[in-house]
Amino acid sequence: MTTKIWGYWRCSTEIQDQERQIRSLKDAGCEVIVGDKITGTSNFNERAELTKLLEEMESGSTLILSELSRLSRSFVGMVNEVSKLLERNIQLVTLDKRLDTRTMPKEITMLLVSILGYAASQELSAIKSRCEEGRRVAQSRGVKFGRKRKYDEFQVAEVMKKKSQGEGLGTIAKSLGMTRSMVQRIVRQEVAV
Repeated sequence: MTTKIWGYWRCSTEIQDQERQIRSLKDAGCEVIVGDKITGTSNFNERAELTKLLEEMESGSTLILSELSRLSRSFVGMVNEVSKLLERNIQLVTLDKRLDTRTMPKEITMLLVSILGYAASQELSAIKSRCEEGRRVAQSRGVKFGRKRKYDEFQVAEVMKKKSQGEGLGTIAKSLGMTRSMVQRIVRQEVAV
């Protein structure tokens, strides 16, 4: 039986670049490198490449990650996945040098994974908290979130004028080249103001 050294990278968004992780995995001697562009809090079955990699890995293989949070940002997810890998006799190495199951007893590995999982969960919580705080600060400064309006103040005035004259939403939409739902949204927003 031949064993392989596998590498897995993960980026949370399309904007993030995986090149740094891929280069590090190549330098570490990975024979097969795969990855997903998906958030670390996603379910494992949503990560197509990770799922395929885990199915193909054989006993005695090694999985290399840049850091353990690439596998999961959830405490429970991290502990469960590492346990499954160890049960299959698959070794796990992180390039940040925090984990190398080839040289650690299983008990120490699981203790360390528990601590790293807890730290990853806390980091995710802090990130969410900072993002929410930033959103609130931006809103207090008048920054608008969401999609930009596809209509201007003149169109709003026309919709409201026609509505006050008793025209129906469909008729207004046709006459102004808008969709009925857009006219409905304008009326709803103007009535709420």
